[in-house]
Amino acid sequence: MAYETRFKNDETDRLFDAILKLEDREECYRLFEDLCTIKEIRSMAQRFQVAYLLSEEKTYSEIEKITGASTATISRINKCLGYGADGYRLILDRMKEEK
Repeated sequence: MAYETRFKNDETDRLFDAILKLEDREECYRLFEDLCTIKEIRSMAQRFQVAYLLSEEKTYSEIEKITGASTATISRINKCLGYGADGYRLILDRMKEEK
């Protein structure tokens, strides 16, 4: 069964197809620097770090100290880990397998 998202459209498909063409970290930096503001990139990086730390069973207060994320942000990401589309979990599991 394929995943069905609520925001699928041609423009988003084109963006994701472009991201899937990236070959290395440098290319990621180049595209995302052109595509996003520095604040947007840092926000996404912070959210992913929060997801990583939650998967490592860190407490909210530990995560708040490490990342500077608000407890509301941490809670929202924790909710995604438990009830979301499994995007965080998919990538975190793959990253753990590579170690």
